[in-house]
Amino acid sequence: MFRWIGAAFLSLLLTLPMPASGQNADRITVFAAASLTNSLEAIGRNYAGGGGKRVVFSFAASMTLAKQIEASSGADIFISADEESMDYLEQRRLIAKPTRLNLLGNSLVLVAPADSKVQLAIAPQMKLIDALKGGRLAMANVDSVPAGRYGKAALTALGIWPTVQNRLAQGDDVRTALAYIARGEAPLGIVYATDARVEPRVKVIGTFPASSHPPIIYPAAMTADGKADAAAFLAYLKGPQARAVFERAGFMVLPSRQ
Repeated sequence: MFRWIGAAFLSLLLTLPMPASGQNADRITVFAAASLTNSLEAIGRNYAGGGGKRVVFSFAASMTLAKQIEASSGADIFISADEESMDYLEQRRLIAKPTRLNLLGNSLVLVAPADSKVQLAIAPQMKLIDALKGGRLAMANVDSVPAGRYGKAALTALGIWPTVQNRLAQGDDVRTALAYIARGEAPLGIVYATDARVEPRVKVIGTFPASSHPPIIYPAAMTADGKADAAAFLAYLKGPQARAVFERAGFMVLPSRQ
């Protein structure tokens, strides 16, 4: 079934006109959300090792990457950690709309340094401010980064945002927020579950209910001026080899029609 889906999807992508650009012809360039770093680097190595083109990545906050794509060419594929950043490019006709798909899902967790003694049940009106013990809550930027916006939404839904909004240590992306916790610079933080899994210096205190924040969805698409042969890598991301890597990392691979 996966082979049929991949072949059909690849066939669709290759029929799309892709304008010529100054991009390097010997590689595929992917702009992707920082939380995808480990998984995509592994998938890129597997793809090239199996005979595909070399894949190079640029990882950062999703809207930062969207603005870079708007400002200049260079990316063949964009994968964001939210629909808003992808919508931003679609509205400006900077992605090949027929190629857009929802690739992955994720969850949001509260984490602490691995040696922390904090115990806190995630629930409405939880005493998060007390658990900080005068420290700061590490989060990605709550105004511009998907992980930060999801975190703010969850804290708002639980009724505790006003108690912690002035006690934040905000990072430029979710991996920066994760580093604050891993280095012991913040006693607690909010990151994706997949980020917590790749950092041995942190531990998960609890998982935020999915109902407390908008669904965490990672859409992917070819850019409007992406090279046609990058379509093969986008199709590969929906195939069984990539799926295995994503699932080992803790991502939820979304159905092809979602």
